[in-house]
Amino acid sequence: MKNSYWLTNLRLLDCRAGRLIAGKSVHIRDGVIDEVVEDAHPVTGAVFDLGNRVLMPGLIDCHVHVTAVKLNLAPGKELPTSLVTARSSRVMREMLLRGFTSVRDAGGADLGLKRAVEEGLFQGPRLFICGRAISQTGGHGDFRAQIDQPNVHEMEHTLNGIGRIADGVPEVRRATRDELRLGADHVKIMASGGVASVADPIDFLQYSDEELAAFVDEARRARTYVMAHTYTADAVERCVRAGVRTIEHGNLIDKPTAELMAARGAYLVPTLVTYDALAREGRNLGFSEVSLSKLERVLAVGSDSLRIAQAAGVKMAYGSDLLGELHRCQLDEFRLRSAVLSAPELIRSATSLGAEVVGMEGKLGVIAPGAYADMLVLDENPLEDINVLTDPTKNIRAIIKHGEFVKREI
Repeated sequence: MKNSYWLTNLRLLDCRAGRLIAGKSVHIRDGVIDEVVEDAHPVTGAVFDLGNRVLMPGLIDCHVHVTAVKLNLAPGKELPTSLVTARSSRVMREMLLRGFTSVRDAGGADLGLKRAVEEGLFQGPRLFICGRAISQTGGHGDFRAQIDQPNVHEMEHTLNGIGRIADGVPEVRRATRDELRLGADHVKIMASGGVASVADPIDFLQYSDEELAAFVDEARRARTYVMAHTYTADAVERCVRAGVRTIEHGNLIDKPTAELMAARGAYLVPTLVTYDALAREGRNLGFSEVSLSKLERVLAVGSDSLRIAQAAGVKMAYGSDLLGELHRCQLDEFRLRSAVLSAPELIRSATSLGAEVVGMEGKLGVIAPGAYADMLVLDENPLEDINVLTDPTKNIRAIIKHGEFVKREI
């Protein structure tokens, strides 16, 4: 593809305003949007006539695990790192072909995968990584079975690069510094019980106040932020008061906690689709009975958490949190959230709000001069029907990442 071309005869989707703007032409140069002008503007060079189709920013998923290439995360069933890497390349390519031109990894992806995408060795979205999620012993990132005995050599065990263990303020600081040294863009911590881990109930509060403060202090001094796995209202409150910037999941939040999040400017990243997919397919795919029983609790209140957060004015970004064979359900999050949120709200969650979360406001999630040329071309208007985005094979005619056509059916 030439490094300079025009897109003309299009309807531009303004995600922030939630409207289409007709009569615009967009000039791309060296992977960046150079101009957005009226169609009447004289155009020279390569031109792609979009036939009055919709042009919108590429989608952003703020909670993925691209190295979670199988559903069962239990130790003892690890795959060779080289095989995980190979499978991850396929996971990322399929994400890109669904329209996700950027993703924020919540545990697993490392600097090597990020560079492989940047260098064109793997085809995939822009990666924003945390490296390994950090967990206390017995926390959501500790996937050892309950019959496993302590072993000093396991205290920083990894599971295909998903997580590491750190206990106490000195170790928390060292683990955070180490992940930043390894190229993390943000820091991921496990601050409450989880579904996929067997030893910690959902309402298990993890990490002390002092440890939470240490995570946030280290991240802030490195000019970045902390994202925290949390479910219950008290877990969310502890994290937000400590300065955590993004709350992952948050299914059991209440009104006071949501209002605190809004007041502190914390983001919520719901991930309803992972519970929906696991409820439908988890047992057949070998998900443990312990995890399935915990799943029922968070699944039942997922939509309620959206209503509570929306009423409080909490900013909500798009997330999926899928594992293994369930990555294919990534776009179903739109469908599930549409029971509560409007199409414009859903589109903002996966574009401009996602850009805010990853610290790329004005560069991603918008079609404007100076932004990266990450864009989708659609036959129909997703503002009228969000399901336009849930069937990319049918409705997405072109996918452009950094100015290059990944898919072109125009």
